[in-house]
Amino acid sequence: MRQIPTDHTATQAEKPPSDFPHGDRWFRLLIDSVQDYAIFMLDLEGRIVTWNAGAEKLKGYRRDEVIGRHFSIFYPRDAVEKGWPDWELEIAKANGRFEDEGWRVRRDGSTFWANIIITVIRDERGIARGFSKITRDLTGRHRDEQELQMREEHFRVLVEGLRDNALFTIDREGLVTSWNVGAERVTGYRADEVLGFSFDRFYSPGDIALDRPQHQLEMARESGHSEDQDWRIRRDGVSYLARLSLTAIPDDLGRVRGFTVVLSDLTQHKRAEDLEESQRRMMEFLAMLGHELRNPLAPIRNAVSIMSERDVSKTTVEWSTRVIARQVEHLTRLVEDLLDVSRLTRGKINVRHEPVELVSAVTSAIEAARPLIDARGHQFEVDLTDEKLVVAGDVTRLAQIVLNLLNNAAKYTPEGGTIRISMKREGEDAVLRVVDTGIGISPDLAARVFDLFVQGERSLDRTEGGLGIGLTLVQRLVAMHEGQVEVSSRGPGLGSEFIVHLPLQREKARARAVEEPGRESRAVGDGRRVLLVDDNLDAAETLTALLRAWGYDVSSVHDAWTALMVAADQRPDVALLDIGLPGMTGYELAERMRALPGLASIILVAITGYGQDEDRGRARQAGFQHHLVKPVDLDALRALLDALPLRSAT
Repeated sequence: MRQIPTDHTATQAEKPPSDFPHGDRWFRLLIDSVQDYAIFMLDLEGRIVTWNAGAEKLKGYRRDEVIGRHFSIFYPRDAVEKGWPDWELEIAKANGRFEDEGWRVRRDGSTFWANIIITVIRDERGIARGFSKITRDLTGRHRDEQELQMREEHFRVLVEGLRDNALFTIDREGLVTSWNVGAERVTGYRADEVLGFSFDRFYSPGDIALDRPQHQLEMARESGHSEDQDWRIRRDGVSYLARLSLTAIPDDLGRVRGFTVVLSDLTQHKRAEDLEESQRRMMEFLAMLGHELRNPLAPIRNAVSIMSERDVSKTTVEWSTRVIARQVEHLTRLVEDLLDVSRLTRGKINVRHEPVELVSAVTSAIEAARPLIDARGHQFEVDLTDEKLVVAGDVTRLAQIVLNLLNNAAKYTPEGGTIRISMKREGEDAVLRVVDTGIGISPDLAARVFDLFVQGERSLDRTEGGLGIGLTLVQRLVAMHEGQVEVSSRGPGLGSEFIVHLPLQREKARARAVEEPGRESRAVGDGRRVLLVDDNLDAAETLTALLRAWGYDVSSVHDAWTALMVAADQRPDVALLDIGLPGMTGYELAERMRALPGLASIILVAITGYGQDEDRGRARQAGFQHHLVKPVDLDALRALLDALPLRSAT
């Protein structure tokens, strides 16, 4: 019968080889063969009793140099002075084990960062007999950790110090996970107001409706980075121009775990750019203005010189007069355009909203523009609907819109080109189109063609000139009529088209007919007495001569005090007063003149270079019934004087 081995016997196969180490000898071989760890034993007093090859390699001591010595020789001086080695043994004895990391000292005095484990050794009765100590060199890992910690600290300080840029992080879904001081300064939000909330609060409601925040996240997920520049909303509701950059943060497997966000406020930079551009354009405008003013002044001066020559024929005088009249009209248009822009930019133009039959305004503008169009030899095509299109507006300003568009087409179309104007109803709008075969508009210029002082390229002669404000006036005036204007061009050399949309009145209304006052000259001796006060001698003398030619009895003086004496003596029907008089303003003169006996009902007309709305208001307060701006529109002045009732003789 086969014998079954008991726990105290083993088969031959189960016996270890005769040369396989075992027992204490095997354990000592194991400990001695370890090279990467210092493994040794201490007695209860901390003296070294064993030493392995790893300990010699790590600490630099041979076995015969350390056996019997206290293990504190491996500690820095300050640690020994503080009793740190003995304290470690006490903790290990009390708890059975002690583990720590810190600086240790080699035989050559060099230091290394060590991980140490001290374990108490007890006998079978539980009595402590000594300690085992295992030491591992972690200097490389510690150095890496220190460098990483230092980099993180530097990065944290850098991020916190960035006050001009918002730098924060968001998770995969766009929720804010960190927030720096710059982010608070740029956006106005404190950390506790944004952490855990979606970063879409930095977008406008319109952008959120278009899902732009999520679109930017998707782009960053796919390509690793996305960037956007647009207007954002601060906590206080104020808009600011911002560049927002998202960069994906990958995990160890390359999957996106979040994003860093850099939000830069570009508002000041944009303002500086705009200011620089504005200054550049202003300098260009001033140079252009000087050119445009000199252009008409030269023929005026020449015509005056011609008329001052001896034996000048009547034909030459008439020709010179026409030259001067044309150039003065050109100067007047320049000044009026400048004043109109000034009034528009300051919101000082009031547009009447009365029923206007648009064809009448367009026809008036065509008549005013035709001389320039004809002078340049353009083919002019007019296609106006027979339908009565009534808009609520100001007939004068509506005509100005059309005139500016026609003049613009004439100036920018080479001689012999074609200009076409058409108007018809389209839905609820009256639509006006001005098309030309001119120099065209580049895409860059088309985007800013309605900006102030912007012009296309012109030849050096600048035959018709201009200040680059006509289209600005068009856009502003169209907007004041609740309409829209747009421009299109196929490119340089391919002509342009301007389209104006004006809303029609829902109920048709007749435009009120405006009849011009009669211009019949009154006969000399009709009882009209006019007092003209102007310190500009040339202006006073020329206007005096013209008024007398119209049949008025005129007295001309050049200062306020003389004017008061003449007014008291002659008691004129009408006083034409310059405002900028020496010693006394025209406003003061008007008040004193009306206070003179017999002049309570005198008609006072301000003639001045000041034509703003506040100037007109001040004139009314001073007692003026009428206000004419220099250079005076002579037709308007004549119509005004002819329409005034005779004052009863006293």
